Amino acid sequence: MPHWPEVVIFDCDGVLVDSEAIALARTRDALARLGLTLSDEETRERFLGVSAQSMQGIAERDLGASLPPDFQRELARAIAADFERGLKAIGGIREALAELGARVCVASSSSMERIRASLRIVDFARLFEPNVFSAAEVARGKPSPDLFLHAAARMGARPAQCLVIEDSVPGVTAAHRAEMTAFGFLGGAHITDKEHGERLRAAGAVLAFDDMRELPRLIEDQRGRRIQARGAGIARDDDHGKNRRE
Repeated sequence: MPHWPEVVIFDCDGVLVDSEAIALARTRDALARLGLTLSDEETRERFLGVSAQSMQGIAERDLGASLPPDFQRELARAIAADFERGLKAIGGIREALAELGARVCVASSSSMERIRASLRIVDFARLFEPNVFSAAEVARGKPSPDLFLHAAARMGARPAQCLVIEDSVPGVTAAHRAEMTAFGFLGGAHITDKEHGERLRAAGAVLAFDDMRELPRLIEDQRGRRIQARGAGIARDDDHGKNRRE
C-alpha cells in the first residue's frame, strides 16, 4: 500500500499566496463600474475559487449583459500590478513543505501566467516548478474535478493517493468529485467569517485549519485514522468469513 499521501495538491490563491482579498476587491470594483454593485461578501460567494471564464459567466448573468471584450485582459493587468506591489506569501509554507514527506504540486483556477507570477513574487517558484497546473489546461474548471484529475495524472498518482489543500467551496467540491481527500484552509486574509470552515466541511473537506505550520501534523493524524479504519475493515472481513465458515 503506497504511503498516503503520495502527492499534496495546493491551490494557489488564498492557500500559497494571500491574493484573494486583492483579486476580489479589483473584481468588485471593475464590475461596479459596469453597473453591477456587490458587497465584499457577495463577491466572495460568487467568485472565490472559480476560473476567469466562470467568473465572466456569473457576472454576465447577474448584470444581464455581456462584459466588454477587453474586460478580462484589463482586470488581469490591474490584478497583476497590485500583486507586484503588495502580494504576500501565506505564512508557514516553507516549514510545512520541509516536513511533508510527499511530492507537491499546484493546481489553480488562475491562468498559468498569474500562477507563475504569484509564485515568483513570493519566491516559491523553486518549491513547486515544474509541477504547476492551471484550469486553462482542462475543459472544465472547479467545481468540476477535471483540474485535480489532470494534476494527479501528470504527477503519476492515483486520485485516492492525493491530498488537496483548498480555501474555496468550488475547490473542495472539485476534490471531492475527484475522489481525493481535501483539507480546507482558512488562513487567508479574505476569510473573515467563522462559518467558512463549516461551508468547506459541508462541501466535503475532512477538516479545516488556519495555520499552514500545522499541516504535517494534520496529515499524520489523518494517516493514522486511515490506517485504523483499514484495520477495522480487515477485522470485519475476517469476522464475516469466520461466521460463514461456522
